[in-house]
Amino acid sequence: MRYIRLLTLISIIVGFTPANVHSPVPSVFTPPVYHELPLGAVKPTGWLLHQLQLMRDGSTGHLDEIHDKIKKDNGWLGGQGDGWEETPYWLDGAVPLAYLLQDETLTRKVLRYINWTLDHQRPSGYFGPITRAEREKNISVTVSNPQDGEDWWPKMVMLKVLQQYYTATGDARVIPFLTRYFKYQLQVLKKCPIGHWTEWATSRGADNVLIVQWLYNKTKDPFLLELAGLIHRQSYPWTTWLGNRSWVIDAASQQNDDHWMRRHGVNVGMALKDPAINYQRTGSKKYLDSLYTGFHDLMTLHGLPMGIFSADEDLHGNAPTQGTELCAIVESMFSLEEIISITGDIRYMDALERMTFNALPTQTTDDYNHKQYFQIANQVQVKKGVFNFSLPFDREMNNVFGLRSGYTCCTANMHQGWTKFTSHLWYGTAGNGLAALTYSPCEVKAKVGKQQTPVIIREQTDYPFDDQISFIIQTAGVAEFPLQLRIPAWCSEAAITLNGQVLQKEKGGQVITLYRRWKNNDHLTLQLPMEVRVSSWGRNSRAVERGPLVYALKLKERWQQAVDELEGPYYSIFPEGPWNYGLLEKAVKAPAQYFTVNKEKRVTAGFVWNLEHAPLSITTTAKQLPAWQLADDVAPQPVTSREGIYKGKTTDQETTITLVPYGCTKVRVVAFPVVQ
Repeated sequence: MRYIRLLTLISIIVGFTPANVHSPVPSVFTPPVYHELPLGAVKPTGWLLHQLQLMRDGSTGHLDEIHDKIKKDNGWLGGQGDGWEETPYWLDGAVPLAYLLQDETLTRKVLRYINWTLDHQRPSGYFGPITRAEREKNISVTVSNPQDGEDWWPKMVMLKVLQQYYTATGDARVIPFLTRYFKYQLQVLKKCPIGHWTEWATSRGADNVLIVQWLYNKTKDPFLLELAGLIHRQSYPWTTWLGNRSWVIDAASQQNDDHWMRRHGVNVGMALKDPAINYQRTGSKKYLDSLYTGFHDLMTLHGLPMGIFSADEDLHGNAPTQGTELCAIVESMFSLEEIISITGDIRYMDALERMTFNALPTQTTDDYNHKQYFQIANQVQVKKGVFNFSLPFDREMNNVFGLRSGYTCCTANMHQGWTKFTSHLWYGTAGNGLAALTYSPCEVKAKVGKQQTPVIIREQTDYPFDDQISFIIQTAGVAEFPLQLRIPAWCSEAAITLNGQVLQKEKGGQVITLYRRWKNNDHLTLQLPMEVRVSSWGRNSRAVERGPLVYALKLKERWQQAVDELEGPYYSIFPEGPWNYGLLEKAVKAPAQYFTVNKEKRVTAGFVWNLEHAPLSITTTAKQLPAWQLADDVAPQPVTSREGIYKGKTTDQETTITLVPYGCTKVRVVAFPVVQ
């Protein structure tokens, strides 16, 4: 008891409440299972390259020209404008895009902000926009007056920007810069704890710890682990919440103003990596148990068919009419990418692909100039309205597509989704090997094996639409190194061939290692047979899947443009034709018999995630439910029996319906009722 009272007293002195006191765990730093490759080591090709080019030509490459919050007198360039999160958010996607595409114009643009930040660090180690106190008092922020600084949160995002920039360039300024700042943090967090200014920093401290521990892995400075532990103790105890089950249950039952930051979907997306980061620092596997429990419970109680949880803005259950914020998707993707690196757990690799190939592409326009703040799974129209969201904007702009619709945090933050997914397609392994853990067309360049032999591996594929992935190895002579490949859990049995000869067959749900002396132009092929499956979701609904893709009802789209007085141009989208279909019970029970996969067209280098370019479709027969109609602008799931069968009236006639990849749709039904 004396120890507990002493710990509580210390907690009050250093600025965090007893509710956030965690039991001290010895630091036994655990290196990641996979190490991240330098930014630029992986280059996109094929359809993925075109996606990044669309971003460069659209808002990612020009946000500082079209978004006033970043455009006008920017605080991250020494001005008095935006000194908050949106400029770092944009850079968190624009910086990797510049180096992935080796685009000189975009590189020059982002370097203005990076150079200003690096060149204007205060002698104390503090960095960021010039604070109001510094301007008015003509002073500098030091360890003696940290209260004259500003919120920790936007700096956490800029730390991620600088970390990526360093891996791309090796700029010698970055490591000393980070070291000075983290020494400053360690000295002043007792006076100005992580939540001194806002609860945003308290809820997102894991992003700060992530870069602290990344630097420790580089320099081995002991103070960094001390700092990481201190930030962890002052931040939300996400690991505890994820592991103890009551938090996610409470989040499902409450939509009031009490502790809403604990249910905020973007905070949750960022927090998913908290247990893995704590495991890395301590070596305690209890943190991995908390991660597994928390992610499982989150997706059970709040999960939607496209692989993300409801987040509108709070966690809001698993009804297919709930929304998900775009920021929550890209932050969850990044958390999974870090979790994969630290843990090597295949479950999160499968989850990352499902989220990326389904939830991400549908929430922006083809040209990447407009975004949708909240997407809905069963989204039978896109229009102004309040909807059954936990954040009902008075201005009713949270469901339409616009540059500034909803909140502009997503306007700035959406750019990290595709870029970071690309840079994390490959990881480094022990023994100087390479691991392909998620798949898309690309090439990777690295030095491998004991001899550090230079290799280039060209990954040629139309995945996720096609089941074959080819790896062409290019090296001068012979390169001996381990090559790891993920066999997704949805794949019953994969076939691996080398130069046309069967090498081995492997069951799904594992990462395999091929250790060989690889020769120049070796051609390795991974075949991942994709079967049509039907999965169960909220309100007894069913979704149709094939490989990593989820399929939705194909509906013709009627787009309407309008202008909102405050938020500018936006698009509404309406379906043409009926949408109120139910899947037949016999088809759900025997999908191989009743669902037909049709290859519509090739995936060209100019592929765009829309109906016109959808390369695959699935046809089946279904029945209409006349009583399933719009209510409050959404399509509430029909009531079913305990067996999951809709007992209301249906049309007698069966109708052929067409399903297309969810990511190619804007209006759709993806969670179907089942009829007899």
